Amino acid sequence: MDLGAVGRVVLLSALPISELRGGIPLALALGFSPQAAYALAVAGNLLPVPFILLGLDRGVRLVRALPGPLGQAARRYLAWQEARHRAWFRRWGPWALLLFVAIPLPMTGAWTGCLAAFLLGIPMRRSFPRIALGVLVAGGVVLAASLGLIALL
Repeated sequence: MDLGAVGRVVLLSALPISELRGGIPLALALGFSPQAAYALAVAGNLLPVPFILLGLDRGVRLVRALPGPLGQAARRYLAWQEARHRAWFRRWGPWALLLFVAIPLPMTGAWTGCLAAFLLGIPMRRSFPRIALGVLVAGGVVLAASLGLIALL
């Protein structure tokens, strides 16, 4: 197993935006088996989650304190995310975080799930298992789509 290729898959899967949607197709393109692609991408996607959940309090406080137009835009974004996720939680209850992370679309995934959990005051002991399950489901969906088993719109 090429450690450089493993590192690229894990790193791409750990990054916001790409997450599993980038890691699994990359792993398959690099010649990894579907099982290895899934395992590496899921591990990479979950790697930053505890650190994000633990560091969001300080990070959001810093972002909210930014002056000028950048700070105003950041505060608007955070308010929009909170309102967006609050609606999901009203509708789906405790399953909302899992469902939100499990849907492999832009602006969903582990990173945004961590932000949603923080903004809604969900403690880490309750949010991490739901985010992890969502990542496992999303990995299966992305793998199936990457292998041509399902077609995503």
